[in-house]
Amino acid sequence: MRICLFPGTFDPVTLGHIDIIDRALPLFDKIYVGIGVNSSKQPMFSAEQRMQWFKEIYKGNTKIESVAFDGLTVDYCKKIGAKFILRGIRFVSDFEYEKTIADANRTLDKSIETIFLTGEPKYTSVASTIVRDILKNGGDASPFLPEAVIKSLKK
Repeated sequence: MRICLFPGTFDPVTLGHIDIIDRALPLFDKIYVGIGVNSSKQPMFSAEQRMQWFKEIYKGNTKIESVAFDGLTVDYCKKIGAKFILRGIRFVSDFEYEKTIADANRTLDKSIETIFLTGEPKYTSVASTIVRDILKNGGDASPFLPEAVIKSLKK
């Protein structure tokens, strides 16, 4: 079985994240969306909320499972049996940063391969940081967000 971990903060889940997952679906038998819990970061949304969004978005799709994890990504990959780490790339600068992490992960465990997918051009400007800034300042972030996220923010 081709098992993949797509790690990130997903704070909040954006259309860019969904684009990467949707295009990775044919490549893997199982994709774990791993919500990284980092004690030094103060997220806007709880890990539970972020996992719930993925559950709603992929309701009925048994190939997608959202999980929260902390510690090293390669250690969590071993725990779930993932041989692949999925990462999305928007810009060349993302690649430089992501390649450094991929090289470190490969040094830690040569059996786990990092797969990069480039985002659709229409989503390159979609970053969780920008979306959080729009939300904090009372703006309308809906053009960047999946319907499940928009609905829960209106509550």
